[in-house]
Amino acid sequence: MKAVVLLLLAGIVLSLGSGLFFLVKDKQDAEETSTRLLTSLKIRVALSVALIAVLVASFMLGWIEPPR
Repeated sequence: MKAVVLLLLAGIVLSLGSGLFFLVKDKQDAEETSTRLLTSLKIRVALSVALIAVLVASFMLGWIEPPR
């Protein structure tokens, strides 16, 4: 379980870094948004939703418990 959570967190951080890279590198018109930046955002949101779903499912199945 820890490995899955760590992999999802690593993916989120990598997506965040690539989004920053594309934000700095793609110097386009202010009205046009970089498609690579938007793709990075979509991936980051999808990974975040997956992480929350895994944590909620793990809690519901009793695999993890809240700290006491």
